[in-house]
Amino acid sequence: MLSVFSAPSHYVQGKHATAALGTEMQRIGLQGPACIVAGKSAIRLLSEVWQKHLNNAGITHVVHQFGGECSYPEIERIKETARANKAQVIIGAGGGKVLDAARAAADDLDLPVVNCPSIASSDAPCSALSVIYTPEGVFQEYRFYRKNPDLVVVDTSVVAQAPARLLVAGMGDALATWFEAKTCVAGHVQNMRGGASTRSAEKLAELCYNILVEDGPDAKRAVERHVVNPALERLVEANTLLSGLGFESSGLAAAHAIHNGLTAAPLTHPYYHGEKVAYGLISQLVLEGQPRSVIDPVLEFSSAVGLPITLAEIGLNEFPQDMLEQVAARATAEGETIHNEPFDVQPDMVADAILAADSMGRAWQDAHTTE
Repeated sequence: MLSVFSAPSHYVQGKHATAALGTEMQRIGLQGPACIVAGKSAIRLLSEVWQKHLNNAGITHVVHQFGGECSYPEIERIKETARANKAQVIIGAGGGKVLDAARAAADDLDLPVVNCPSIASSDAPCSALSVIYTPEGVFQEYRFYRKNPDLVVVDTSVVAQAPARLLVAGMGDALATWFEAKTCVAGHVQNMRGGASTRSAEKLAELCYNILVEDGPDAKRAVERHVVNPALERLVEANTLLSGLGFESSGLAAAHAIHNGLTAAPLTHPYYHGEKVAYGLISQLVLEGQPRSVIDPVLEFSSAVGLPITLAEIGLNEFPQDMLEQVAARATAEGETIHNEPFDVQPDMVADAILAADSMGRAWQDAHTTE
């Protein structure tokens, strides 16, 4: 099996980076008209910046307001807007689902894609895949592309304006990266691009984890004050670039599969991708039989930044047996990344791990609430 490492063609990050969007597009030969797929917050914060700086670069654009879910009906709507305006490039601006939908539309239309995350809530911006959901928000499939985004522009001054919970959700997504990468590397399984992991990908995943532990709490405090500091810059790089490179070029395992299973429970739908991945990670560590010396630092970090460590914290105060079985069945569906674990995983094992993780999380909370 050949080793494969994938990355975006061009990555730009910093305070007020949106002002350089037109210049950076010109640098790599991208021209308008552009179709900007954007969430409501991105439109509110960035419309004037797009108007000024894209116009200065001679790039005309139209804005398509994202419908709320990365589903095939929404992708078709984006394509209609792009065709009607003869777009030559698709720009995604917003959260992970916005970027995933923009990427899918660009692939269908054989157009270059630029990702401009307005939040650092997931590692979606740099990857060559989209997570497709049904219009109701249930995980449907991973969709893979021939290449990674042509350009990623991360404006940390915009990220700092978003609710801190979104940044924390990104930490949850990134927190799983190193643990899933280690599982995949040890098992010599294919990464998300169909090849073996490289040493660089595994080390980037480890660096991602180290930055989270070192800078996560300070970065959260910066966003709570809507300011940009060095800790936030490092943390955004971890959430966005390092986690993206680490997961795509090393692989995913049980944590993301359990997230996908949890989407089958409607009560989890108000919770973010990274929040459910964080709970999935604890379940993965239980499933793998990891010692407390591995699990406790994850519980400590999660508690420190506000990631969920119990089922109640992802909406499942009540978890009927039939729903638990649906979640476990979905997590172990054919082709799921849970099968990258180095042993045969059955639904009953996942159900037990999910409940055991909850008991562990509640015990941790009980032991630390009086400290």
